[in-house]
Amino acid sequence: MENETSTTLSKQKKYLPLWIGLALAIGVFIGSKLNFSDNTEKIFATSSKKDKLNRLIDYIDYEYVDKVNTDSIVDVTVYGILENLDPHSVYIPKKEYQHSADDMRGAFIGIGVSFYIYNDTIAVIRAIEGGPAEKAGIRGGDRIIYADGKKLFGELVQRDSISDYLKGEINSKVSLDVYRPSEKKVLEFKVRRKQVPLVSVDASYVMQDDVGYIKINRFSETTFKEFETALEKLKDQGIKKLVLDLRNNPGGYISTAERIVDEFLENDKLVLITKNKSGDINKTYATRRGDFEHGKLYVLINENSASASEIVAGALQDNDKGIIIGRRSFGKGLVQREMSLGDGSAVRLTIARYYTPTGRSIQRPYGGGNDTYYSDYEKRYRNGELIHADSIKVDDSLKYKTPKGKVVYGGGGIIPDVFVAKDTSVENETLQYVSRSGFMSYFIFEYLEKNRKLFKEMSFETFRKDFKIEKSLSEEFIQYAKFNEAQIDLSNYAEELKRALKANIAQQLFGPNAYEIVLNENDPMLLKVLELEAEDKLDKK
Repeated sequence: MENETSTTLSKQKKYLPLWIGLALAIGVFIGSKLNFSDNTEKIFATSSKKDKLNRLIDYIDYEYVDKVNTDSIVDVTVYGILENLDPHSVYIPKKEYQHSADDMRGAFIGIGVSFYIYNDTIAVIRAIEGGPAEKAGIRGGDRIIYADGKKLFGELVQRDSISDYLKGEINSKVSLDVYRPSEKKVLEFKVRRKQVPLVSVDASYVMQDDVGYIKINRFSETTFKEFETALEKLKDQGIKKLVLDLRNNPGGYISTAERIVDEFLENDKLVLITKNKSGDINKTYATRRGDFEHGKLYVLINENSASASEIVAGALQDNDKGIIIGRRSFGKGLVQREMSLGDGSAVRLTIARYYTPTGRSIQRPYGGGNDTYYSDYEKRYRNGELIHADSIKVDDSLKYKTPKGKVVYGGGGIIPDVFVAKDTSVENETLQYVSRSGFMSYFIFEYLEKNRKLFKEMSFETFRKDFKIEKSLSEEFIQYAKFNEAQIDLSNYAEELKRALKANIAQQLFGPNAYEIVLNENDPMLLKVLELEAEDKLDKK
């Protein structure tokens, strides 16, 4: 099959007219999914052009001399079409669509475990809190070896096929044979599959006194509810100020972002402006009394905060609400709609541009092609704007003013009110990478395999206050990294490495909230928040 596919693909240039024809056919189909009421009849109306394309495809299917992998041709054609539109109009193949849909829905149907393929076996990292597996008694370190009698270990085990056995219809039962190393025996569990949340609020906790913290990793269908619940809990704990962390948040649903903004803005304040191909303008306003309209707000952004994250930051900045802290955001001011292509795949097509309340577009140019567009981080690194605020290039023609007279700029991302430089040293970049990758997590899993008894009765608060990472563990990790061909020199970041290791232990034992709490200690942007808070208290004396 691989040779066949590669042969087919090698002929693409030869059969360019064929590809163009198919591209037009698929383009017509995509257009049919836009569902604009005034164009529907036109889209579905028959025409000689459509008939011609349909006939061509039939000729290829039934008469073409060589065997053609039609699926491969269509996929390549779709990718080619979208590459010539904008960087955010993308194709989602059938094999990726379900994962993408689950991610944005904020839930999946399954047993609720995070796991590794460890020595050809499913090793449970932790059972998701409140999920079916946890309720059934499955623990971190357990090995799932059979599901309904199906062998789930051995050299041919693949993560995707495993998920097929662990996921299923809601309320369906699965019989699991689980080996527990600590007891050296196989246990049987009957687990009823349920809807398992994919959390988008990674963390929420009281940072200091009356300052709360909430971190959102994306804007899914469930994000607002998660945010609302987290905010209420923090308010019950007495917070009057909030840090909203949108760093590395790539975006998601605009409607979710608008609802979150509504929690901070008074009634009838402008939130967002969108404009489509026809020139139709839609304005969204705050609609009701928000739960944090009178609280003090800090919003954290960086170069990877995009789309819906920028809508939140831009709406708050333009309404003189809160203080935006960090570095210039990504710069995505386009709106996509996801449309099914009828075969399990889908396309996210750009259908509008959006503007912040002052009228500015924060979309950066993309005329240079996708490669240039997505290499913008390197450009920012070279021109020094990740380190120095005055290196950020602004265009005076894109200057806007907020109601209180603050100057803001369009043309490529949200420029923060308070700049915090990025540590761009090679060592720190490497540390950040390994601490948030599976690389360090895998090392920590092996460590916990040998030391689970140490943490058996330990609460997170005890862990946070009393557990120390020994120098020997740091050195062991560095050797582990070198053995796995990751040459790292962290001699100047010993404490940071210890914190990253501790955070990863916290995550596997206690979950993502614990991970962020530990990792956020001495975080430069959060230290800036506390610095501003201290200055504010002095000013009030």
